[in-house]
Amino acid sequence: MPDTKSKAESGSSTDGGSGLDRVREELTNYLMAKAGNLVTSAGKKTGEFAQKAVTGGGDGSGVADSMGKVLKGESPAKAIGGQMAKTVKDKTVGKVQELFSGGGKAGEKKVTNIVEAFDVGLPLRRVYDHWTEFEEFSGFMKGVVEASRSDEEEDVTSKWTVKVGPSKRSWEATVLEQVPDKRIVWETKGETKTHGAVSFHELAPSLTRVVVVVEYTPGGFLEKTGNLWRAQGRRLRLDLKHFQRYVTLGVQEVPEGWRGEIREGEVVRTHEDALAQEEEEEREDEKGEFEDEEEDGNADEGEGGDEYEGDEDGEYEEEEDEETR
Repeated sequence: MPDTKSKAESGSSTDGGSGLDRVREELTNYLMAKAGNLVTSAGKKTGEFAQKAVTGGGDGSGVADSMGKVLKGESPAKAIGGQMAKTVKDKTVGKVQELFSGGGKAGEKKVTNIVEAFDVGLPLRRVYDHWTEFEEFSGFMKGVVEASRSDEEEDVTSKWTVKVGPSKRSWEATVLEQVPDKRIVWETKGETKTHGAVSFHELAPSLTRVVVVVEYTPGGFLEKTGNLWRAQGRRLRLDLKHFQRYVTLGVQEVPEGWRGEIREGEVVRTHEDALAQEEEEEREDEKGEFEDEEEDGNADEGEGGDEYEGDEDGEYEEEEDEETR
């Protein structure tokens, strides 16, 4: 009996040991296979990088360039460090170009939209006439260095020199539409472009609202840099406040203004023609008022005469009655 038990234990131990060995063997084979796959994959990647380094194209060209330098005998640290520096430089230059171009793709110019409205405690016509005398803007607006109108009556252009931050720009403005006491639409051409409109609205007999809408396309390095902080919008808002202060408190004389009319970039009524038409309308209005006063006076005299005649008839009849008696 003891021998039998001893053999059974010995057989059980031998079976258990052989099972563990098989598990270890399978695990070892599995790990060796995975390691082989990794080595094969790494070899393929290395070959692809080496091929890209030779051809110099495709995605991941930076890594391929570094690998190509390593294969040519250059220090790995030097090759990778140089490639990283080049990548950072390219990204930095691209970001700077994007910022200076106003966003978007390099080379594109971003348009700045400016919308402002303010009220002036003066009649509509007076505010409009002040605006049309833009030659005076340089006297109270810091952003306007000089502005001049063409001497020719039929010319719709004007010369401007303005200041935005540290830079100055000169351009020629063309009036596309101008309707007295209503609106003015203009545009400028050149590296720096503007397209704007100003409209005038009567809120009360002595209260006028002015609405200004401008599209501003910056030109030049300094203006594009200033566009990051919206320098153009701030400059325009300040100058509009100067205009509001000037026409309200700074000047007392009534301006003559420019009363002409422009449609589609052409003068359809000159300033002199507009003034002559206004004078003719005033004379007609005065004549009509005078005729109305005469008619009212004649009507009053007619009513008074009828009463007088009636009184005389009554008195004459009373006298006849007394004589008869």
